[in-house]
Amino acid sequence: MSASLLDLVIRNARAATASDVFDTDIGIKDGRIVQLGRDLPRGSREIDAKGRVVTPGGVDAHCHLDQPSPPPVRMADDFDTGTISAVCGGTTTVIPFAAQQKGGSLRAAVEDYHRRADGIAHVDYAFHLIVSDPTPEVLNAELPALIREGYTSFKAYMTYDDLKLDDGQILDVLDVAKRHGAIAMLHAENSDCIEWLTQRLEAMGRSAPRFHAHSRPMLVEREATHRAIALAELVDVPILIVHVSGREAIEQIRWGRAHGLNIFAETCPQYLFLTAEDLGIDDSYHGAKCVCSPPPRDKANQEVIWNGLRDGLFSVFSSDHAPFKFDGPGGKHPNGEEVAFRHIPNGIPGLETRMPLLYSEGVLKGRISLEKFVELTATGPAKTYGIHPRKGAICIGADADLVIWDERELTIRNSALHHAVDYTPYEGMRLGAWPAFTLLRGEVLWDGTSCVGPRNQGRFIAAGRPSILPPAHLAAA
Repeated sequence: MSASLLDLVIRNARAATASDVFDTDIGIKDGRIVQLGRDLPRGSREIDAKGRVVTPGGVDAHCHLDQPSPPPVRMADDFDTGTISAVCGGTTTVIPFAAQQKGGSLRAAVEDYHRRADGIAHVDYAFHLIVSDPTPEVLNAELPALIREGYTSFKAYMTYDDLKLDDGQILDVLDVAKRHGAIAMLHAENSDCIEWLTQRLEAMGRSAPRFHAHSRPMLVEREATHRAIALAELVDVPILIVHVSGREAIEQIRWGRAHGLNIFAETCPQYLFLTAEDLGIDDSYHGAKCVCSPPPRDKANQEVIWNGLRDGLFSVFSSDHAPFKFDGPGGKHPNGEEVAFRHIPNGIPGLETRMPLLYSEGVLKGRISLEKFVELTATGPAKTYGIHPRKGAICIGADADLVIWDERELTIRNSALHHAVDYTPYEGMRLGAWPAFTLLRGEVLWDGTSCVGPRNQGRFIAAGRPSILPPAHLAAA
């Protein structure tokens, strides 16, 4: 291949994949990786990555952007600010949720989400579906058609009144996933237990943010995880349990796997770096910043999560970015006022900090290998949701979505982040790395200090059959 054929060459890369770390030049043409090797011919542009690790661009497979919420609640990040934030933190593909409204069409939710993203997103994106009203029309027509069109993952909730499904409805949804080659994700918390505990806490006047954790002890996640696994076993279909927070749910997942079931799991930064104390040790409202579900647990539980990252229990590490402002109406103060914990919008921001946190605290501190980092933040999510090897890989033919890492000390400050949220729960944390360059399809979008590349170039990626599923002919049998 002559020099004129290469648009960009990244020289002297210490390339990391989910299986190997090796020294190479990376040749890029028309947005794809076309050559890997030493001493590649010159390109029209060149970047010298000498002394730096290069990983695939991150795939954040669980984030919420511009997702409609019941008034007066509204998300701070749309596809503009949210995906700019992604770029600056090394994420080049996001998979947010097109959420069906009860009584509404799933197809309408997808069309609405395309309107929110098309021509606005700065990184590539796929969509998960949220099924909140599995009518016969949805189960027999809309959902199978959408799976064929590249929406091959969908989420069902076991809690939240406006989203939750009962066990029979979940079985129906799992059956569609099995018959049509999709992966079902489950938010596993026991809704009745949560409501029972919440009512009793409120009756005792315990409504401050810190009591959110009291209303959602590990047992409500444990029970729902066990039930989700049983439902999946009945249908004989793989499932993925999202945002697993602690030891008791992990024990259920290990039990399921020990019995030969295909149970996959995801966790998030809040379960490594926050604890229940971050919701408050008194009745201050400041703890509302860290209200999320399931809630963070304790320090000992953080080590259980690290163990699960190391030993393969988790295949996906996502931000679960849920961008609600702390000050002002619409966010953690829904009407501009403090509210009881049951009314605080659930979720925390984390899209931009997801990869630097895990690189710094995981790779640089020896808790996980570089290969495991790549698997959790890029390759695993891409395989799980049917966009690999186009995404999440450094190989011939893959999109040239790459992160060149700068290993340096820095402190997380919300003032330096690019989301539209007015806080980060990780304020003041010391890190050891941040992206020096983020490339989307061979174009530098982030140069370590500012966004420099073309804007609004994000493309929708139609997902294929998730590679964690059994081959189609076996599933059909």
